[in-house]
Amino acid sequence: MAKLTTAARKRLKPSDFALPGGRFPVEDKAHARDAKARASQSYNAGRLSATEKAKVDRKADAVLSKKGGNR
Repeated sequence: MAKLTTAARKRLKPSDFALPGGRFPVEDKAHARDAKARASQSYNAGRLSATEKAKVDRKADAVLSKKGGNR
């Protein structure tokens, strides 16, 4: 997975994140896979609600289902 620097993260559109507030970036397939994994960990630890986890999964699945390249 490509390193997401602070500067690059600040340039992302709000739609490149699964949750408001810049939580769970899903701008490419590698970050979408990671977002799903981190959302599951957060949910299991009680830091994320089932609704929020479902939202992350939906948004990440949309990125993962796109054909072509890394995006």
